[in-house]
Amino acid sequence: MVSPYFWKDGKEIVLFCKANDSGYKQVLPGIRFKTLVYGENTLFSEFRLEANRVLPRHSHFHEQTGYLVEGRMRLTIGPQTFEVGPGDSWCIPGDTEHGAEILENCVAIEVFSPVREDYLPEK
Repeated sequence: MVSPYFWKDGKEIVLFCKANDSGYKQVLPGIRFKTLVYGENTLFSEFRLEANRVLPRHSHFHEQTGYLVEGRMRLTIGPQTFEVGPGDSWCIPGDTEHGAEILENCVAIEVFSPVREDYLPEK
């Protein structure tokens, strides 16, 4: 079997993730995520968000880009609010306050740079 892991300069890099329904972590009630792959500079994750939940406004130093696979949400980035539907995407600069109201069950894909150490899988 081929290992999905690679080490570069002593750092682990995940090269490949086979689709599966395990490994999700609950961040808040109705909001969970799973880190899929990560490298030296980026972390790729999937979020599953339940309808009628709220992701409170927050900020972090990571740049965050995202793509909504399914569902609908109202996303606030800084002072602006966007109605987001399937196929829509966004970019949240580092240190910018953001949050969301989940209008329908959602699946979102997000990339963080630099790598969010707190999102790395537990060993």
